[in-house]
Amino acid sequence: MAPDPRLLELLAQPSTAVAPALLGATLSHNTAEGTVAVRLTELEAYLGPADSPSPDPGSHSYRGRTPRNTVMFGPPGHLYVYFTYGMHWCANIVCGEEGTSTAVLMRGGEVLDGVGLARERRPASRKDADLAQGPARLATALGIDGSHNGAWALEGEFTLALPSQPPVEAVLNGPRVGVSGPGGSSGYPWRFWLDGDPTVSRYKPAAARR
Repeated sequence: MAPDPRLLELLAQPSTAVAPALLGATLSHNTAEGTVAVRLTELEAYLGPADSPSPDPGSHSYRGRTPRNTVMFGPPGHLYVYFTYGMHWCANIVCGEEGTSTAVLMRGGEVLDGVGLARERRPASRKDADLAQGPARLATALGIDGSHNGAWALEGEFTLALPSQPPVEAVLNGPRVGVSGPGGSSGYPWRFWLDGDPTVSRYKPAAARR
């Protein structure tokens, strides 16, 4: 089955437009262990290098293309997965025109399917709302690691699906989490979340770069 043309059209846009539009969307990961599906409730947008039309001092690509961030430069529809703090994987959905370096970090979500498998992967979670609350927890619950960097996210092993109806919750936005310096300030209010959803992580200003 071909990817949803609405998704292809959406993901061709910059992440600042894609992130709020993906709230309520579902990402499923099909593995030999089973399938886990997460409804996205919190996302962050990241843009491009310092010399680009849309510089973003909070982005991994701000200082240009590197072996680590090359997947961010497209094409859209793939996962950009990175390792942080020497212990956690986090996953982004690449978007925008190829070469522009723009991606959406999946920060939080609700496990809809495969709750038992997600619990096995996240045994420290005290309640189901914690299973994918935060980007590292979300990646763990979905079984995402470095081997999935560059994976196609729209069909096959991964399936990204837009909601049949817009979320009923209000969409809020504010500064991004875990970003130091100007990129983490109110001048970059590119964290988007569903108001009142229990799976949304708590805001914490950061002292170190993402």
